[in-house]
Amino acid sequence: MLSHLKKYNIILGSQSPRRQELLLGLNLPFEVKVINVEESYPQELVGEEIPMYIAEKKANTFLEMMENNTLLITADTIVWHEGRVFNKPNNKAEATAMLESLSGKTHQVITGVCISSLKKRRIFHVISEVRFARITPQEIDYYLQNYKPYDKAGAYGVQEWIGYIGVEYIEGSYFNVMGLPIQRLYVELKRWKV
Repeated sequence: MLSHLKKYNIILGSQSPRRQELLLGLNLPFEVKVINVEESYPQELVGEEIPMYIAEKKANTFLEMMENNTLLITADTIVWHEGRVFNKPNNKAEATAMLESLSGKTHQVITGVCISSLKKRRIFHVISEVRFARITPQEIDYYLQNYKPYDKAGAYGVQEWIGYIGVEYIEGSYFNVMGLPIQRLYVELKRWKV
């Protein structure tokens, strides 16, 4: 369905296995390349500005290795809750505090995506609202002990046990909560013309 992209060497600039799995679902050939980027951002940024800034920052690190036929996809996902960013937790104490804060409340999962070639760039974001049921301290401890979600924004993976028992509902894209709004990415790639 995306035959107009055959002329490109598509690169996913992400080490996330979830993003790789979701992009595979579009039946596009792509390769994965990773350059570690400091995921810092100017403190005045809020909400969707943050993952869009970081997705573009990730794209900028690939500029020197891009060729005329390169199409690069980079992304960043944050959990935005009560005016604060919940990034990847550094340890169990941080992860516990995040999950305790999300328990019984609604938060936003925001993914910024940057599609780049040497001639063009498109940056967009998708927001999903996620409602968590009340989660007990024992459930939080069990989840952290068994799943170790330290590579995930907000200290949880919606596709894991905590999602099964904790997520009451999602308004918006489920796949966005996993880390890549694949339907919106498909739409943007369909429109991609240079």
